[in-house]
Amino acid sequence: MVGLIDEWWLRLLAGVLGSGLIAAAALRFRALSASGAWSAVIMGTGFAVLGAPVWFGLLIAFFVSSTLWSKWKRKHRAKASAEAKYEKTGRRDAGQVWANGGTGLLLCAANALWPDQGWLFAYIGVMASVNADTWATEIGALSRTAPRSVTSGKPVAPGTSGGVTPLGSAAALAGAVFIGVVAAALAAPQPAEAAAGTLGGGAAAAAYIAAAASAGLAGAFADSLLGATGQAMYRCRVCGSDIERAAHCGSAAEKVRGFAWLNNDRVNLLSSLFAGVLAWIIGHWLL
Repeated sequence: MVGLIDEWWLRLLAGVLGSGLIAAAALRFRALSASGAWSAVIMGTGFAVLGAPVWFGLLIAFFVSSTLWSKWKRKHRAKASAEAKYEKTGRRDAGQVWANGGTGLLLCAANALWPDQGWLFAYIGVMASVNADTWATEIGALSRTAPRSVTSGKPVAPGTSGGVTPLGSAAALAGAVFIGVVAAALAAPQPAEAAAGTLGGGAAAAAYIAAAASAGLAGAFADSLLGATGQAMYRCRVCGSDIERAAHCGSAAEKVRGFAWLNNDRVNLLSSLFAGVLAWIIGHWLL
């Protein structure tokens, strides 16, 4: 009992220090807002206390890789033009942090209470989805091919919700696979460690990568589909731009389609939930 308490305190200390240092650096480099930094500390500490290294590691893999891609060619004209339409850009706030990682923390807690490989597969799907979507957004904005609506196939302006490009789709797949590879590196047991009736070694690694690739890419396209149909879109009354924000150019914008409650954070949340369920199904099929 004493050993368990000591381990819990060590995990708590490591979580607070590790998350605090990462959040401070992110705040310093303007990757997180103040609310986003505090949320990241709370979330990271929760993962460290409740889960094995793979849970915290996937969160860091997503945050670091997505931050680097968001900073890459940030001032490029095509990227700046696309970002002008987004509801949120630049620093991630608390809403974005919890939309991208909150479901994962719940899955981590569930796994701590009722250990099962299915929770990890679901988490891999969730993180693969949000990572795929972020990579697709940041890299796809630089596509030389005009995006097309995921519903109609017609060309749309760069930055339009629901617009996809071959480059963005390839980036989404790469982002999903990246999460699977990290999961395989951190969680795939060695043959001698695998319990009876469970996947071990290369089989587990392949399962994690397959689940991440399939569910992550599906989640990214679900995000585009929701963005093209249900997400609230507005038209600026001053400049005429179609945007995701309810205000633009210093005045209220006109809603032209979608549901007012379905903003970008909730689209990310719903699409990642879909990916998590899909990865859970894939995991149980492979187990």
